[in-house]
Amino acid sequence: MRIVMSWLREVVGAPLPPAKAVAEALIRAGFEVEGLETVGSDLAGVVVGEVVSIEVVPTKKKDVRWCQVRVAELGAADVSDAADAAGAAGAEVSEPGVRGVICGAFNFEVGDRVPVALPGSVLPGGFEISSRKTYGHVSDGMICSARELGLGDDHSGILVLPPDTPIGAHVAELLAVSDEVLDIAVTPDRGYGLSVRGIARETATAFGLPFGDPGQWGGLASDAGPLPGDTGDGGEAGAAGYPVRVEDTLACDRYVARVVSGVDPNARTPLGWARRLSLAGMRPISAPVDVTNIVMLGLGQPLHAFDRAKLSGPIVVRRARAGERLLTLDGVDRVLDPEDLVIADDSGPIALAGVMGGAATEISATTTDIVLESAHFDAIVVARTARRHRLGSEASRRFERGVDPALAPVAAQRAVDLLGELAGASAEPGGTDVDHRPAPVTIAFPLGEPERLAGRPYPVDVIRRRLADIGAVVSGPASDVASSDVAASGAAASGAAASGTVEVTVPSWRPDLARPADLVEEVVRLEGYDTIPVTLPLLPAGRGLTEAQRLRRAVGRALAADGFVEVLTLPFVGADAADVLSLPDGDPRRAAVRVTNPIAQDASYLRTTLLSGLIDAAGRNLGRGQTDLALFESGLVFREPAGGAVAVATPPVDRRPNEAEIRALDSALPDQPRHVAVILTGLREPAGWWGPGRAADWGDAVAGAHSVAAAVGVELKVSAGDVLPWHPGRCAELSVDGRVVGHAGELHPRVLGAAGLPARSCAMELDLDALIAVALERPAVAAPAISTFPPADRDVALVTGAEVPVAAVTEALRAGAGELLESLSLFDVYEGGQVGPGRRSLAFGLRLRAADRTLTAGEANDIRDAAVAEAASRTGAVLRG
Repeated sequence: MRIVMSWLREVVGAPLPPAKAVAEALIRAGFEVEGLETVGSDLAGVVVGEVVSIEVVPTKKKDVRWCQVRVAELGAADVSDAADAAGAAGAEVSEPGVRGVICGAFNFEVGDRVPVALPGSVLPGGFEISSRKTYGHVSDGMICSARELGLGDDHSGILVLPPDTPIGAHVAELLAVSDEVLDIAVTPDRGYGLSVRGIARETATAFGLPFGDPGQWGGLASDAGPLPGDTGDGGEAGAAGYPVRVEDTLACDRYVARVVSGVDPNARTPLGWARRLSLAGMRPISAPVDVTNIVMLGLGQPLHAFDRAKLSGPIVVRRARAGERLLTLDGVDRVLDPEDLVIADDSGPIALAGVMGGAATEISATTTDIVLESAHFDAIVVARTARRHRLGSEASRRFERGVDPALAPVAAQRAVDLLGELAGASAEPGGTDVDHRPAPVTIAFPLGEPERLAGRPYPVDVIRRRLADIGAVVSGPASDVASSDVAASGAAASGAAASGTVEVTVPSWRPDLARPADLVEEVVRLEGYDTIPVTLPLLPAGRGLTEAQRLRRAVGRALAADGFVEVLTLPFVGADAADVLSLPDGDPRRAAVRVTNPIAQDASYLRTTLLSGLIDAAGRNLGRGQTDLALFESGLVFREPAGGAVAVATPPVDRRPNEAEIRALDSALPDQPRHVAVILTGLREPAGWWGPGRAADWGDAVAGAHSVAAAVGVELKVSAGDVLPWHPGRCAELSVDGRVVGHAGELHPRVLGAAGLPARSCAMELDLDALIAVALERPAVAAPAISTFPPADRDVALVTGAEVPVAAVTEALRAGAGELLESLSLFDVYEGGQVGPGRRSLAFGLRLRAADRTLTAGEANDIRDAAVAEAASRTGAVLRG
C-alpha cells in the first residue's frame, strides 16, 4: 500500500513529525515499511503562463505550433531589462513578459493557462530546459504535460490549468507537487491497513494524537445503521433507492446502492486528486472512476459504478448458474462457476462480486446516471473466485483481507459527495441498504493474559487504553477493572497486577481479532515489542548431545578430514531409481515407499539407498566441469515394512489422537535406518609438480569405510563381496561381529553407463545405525598402557592363492602372533612371474612389544614363526623365499 503523506496528514488532522519518523513509528507498531520515497522536490523553475497567440508551423512529418505565452506581468521599469535578457539569449524579442515557445500539442487554445518551463529550469529526472532554435524559431522554454511534470502518466496533451490560476505562479508551490510516499507491505491479517484511514489510526495512536475516524456515520462506525429512508429489510428494498435483492446473505451480508444523476461526462478530476491517485499507484481515468478509487484508497471500501441506463431490472446478488458467462472489464469472456458470487440483473450476470465488473454495464464518456455499489462480501468467497479465474484486483485484494462491514453506507455517501463536488452530480438523500450483518464479536478477555503470554506486567489502565486505541469497547464488572482513582495515582496503577475478566467487543474493521491471544498481540505491539525484556532460559544441567549424536558428528568430521565433501540431497527419487542401480528382483532396496503428495512426478518415491542421491549429485557436478569428486552424505533411508505398506485411517483434526491411533500411525511408518555413503570419481590425489596424481580406486572407498568405523570405535572386517550396484570382482563386504553392515568398491560398468559416471568410479555405503549400536553395546574403551620397552619389528612375505581374501590372512597372522602383537599392517602386494600365475605375495609388517621387558630376538622370531604357521594352516599360505 502506497500512502501519500499529505493525504495521511489531512486524515490524521493534527501536525505529524517528518515522514521518516512516521515510518519508524509504524515499523515499531508491527508494519512492514519497505520504503520512503520523496517526489516532486526536483521540479524547479516552472511557472504558470497564459497563451497569447498561436501560429501553426507546417513540417514534413506533422504540424507544430509557435505559441506566444505570457509568463509574467512586468512593470514599466522591467521592460528594457526583459528585452535585453531576451536578446542576449538569442530569443525573438516580443512583448515584455511574453515568450515564444514551440509546442507539438493541440489540446489548448488562446487564453488557456498552462505550465511553462523557463530556460534554466529543471524537470523531474534532472532534465534541464534551455533556449534552442527549432522549426525556424527560437523556442524560449517548454510548455509541459502532466507526465513531464511528474504529476501523472498523461502525455497525450498539455496540462491545462484552471482559468483563474495566477500568471507567473510557481507550479511546484501552486500544485503542492512536493510530497512523500510510504510503501507499506500489508500482511494478510491487517486488511484495514490497505487504506489511508487505517494507517492514519495507527499513526495517531503511535504519536498519542486524537483521531477523528473518517469512517464514522452519525456516531460510531461499528454502529452505522441503514441509510435514511431505506427499509433495510433485505427484500427487494429500494423505495428511496435502486431495488436490490440479496439471495446469498452469508456471502454478502450488506449491500448499499445509491443512485446518482446529472453526472457531467466532461468533468475532469482536479489535479490535486489526480496527483494523489498517481502517487498511490492508481491511474486517473475519469471523474466517476477516480471517485471510486479515491474512496477505496481513503477509507478501504471498494466501490463499483454501474451505468444506470444499461441496467435492466433490480440488482440481484446470487451464485452463478451453470453455463453463464461474463465479459469482464479486462476484455476476457469468462465461463462462470456455480460457486462464483455474481451481481446480476434481468439480463444475467453483470459483475463478479468483489472482484471485477462486467463490460455490459461499464460507465463510459456518455454516462450521466450512475448506480453506486458499496457492499461487503465474504473474504473466502471473493478469494476463491479471484483465484479460480486468476483475476486479482485492488477490490479483491481488500475483500480477501477483510473490509469493514459497517463502512458501506459511509463510503457510498462519501462517493456521492465527491461526485457532486467534482462532476456536478446529484443524488437522493436516501438509498438502498440491505443489512444482514451478524452481531459484533465479543471476547472474554482475562486481564492477566498479556503478562502470561508476553512475560512482563501490563497495568489494567494500559490494557484498557490500548484496546480502546484499536477501536475495541471494553466492559465488565467494576471489580474487574482499575478504578479511575487508582489509574490516576500512577504508581499504584503501574504496579498493580492485572486480574479478572472483561468483555471486549472488537471493532468491525478488525475481523482478525477472534480470541484473547489476538488482543494480547495488540496490547504488546502498541506498547512496543522492544519493551519486552530479553531473558535467556536456564538450561537444565546434564543435558547435551546423546552418545549416538556425538558419534554421528564424529563420523562427519572424520570423512571431512579425509578430504570428502558433504552434500545434502533430497530423499525423493523416481520410480526408476532401482533400475539405474541395476538392483535385482527381490532386493529389499526395491521396496520403495511411494509419497502420497510428491513434489514432482519424477520424484514420487522415498530413497532406499543414499547412492541414488549421491550419483545424481556427482552427475550434476561432472556436468559443470568438476571431475575430481569425493562426496559423502549421512542421512535416513526408507524401507517398506515387512508385509508391505499398512493402510491407516487419518485421525480427526478436532482432537489429539489417542494412544491406539498413534501406535497405528507409527506401525505404518517405513523403517528409517541412518546410513553413510561416499562416491569418488577422477583423481584422489591431484596432479602437480610432485607428479601426475593418482586416480581414485576401490581402496579409497574401503579406506573411507575404515575412517567411519574408527570414528565410531569399531573395527570392520573386509571380505570379498558380490552385491549390485558394485562390480562383482571389485566389491568388498564390510561386517562387524559377523553382521554385514555395508559394501565398498568400484561401481558396476552397467550402473556407470546408466548414471553417466566415468569408468572406475567407486562408492561405499554403511548402515551407520548398526555401527553405532555395536559401539554402544561394547564396554567403554580404557586408555591404553604405554610400554617403556622398545618394540621388535618383523616383516613376513606370504604367497597365497589370488582368491584368498587379505582379511583372512590378516586374521590368521593376528591369531598366531598372540597378545604380544601390537600392530599388523599390509605394506606390499605383488602379482607376477616370480610367484606364478593365480598367486600373489602379501608383505606384512608385525610390531611386537611386551609390557614388562624387552623382547629378545629369539622371542620375536618365535612369535613371527607362530603367526606364519597359523596363516599357513588356515589359508595355505607359504613363506616367500
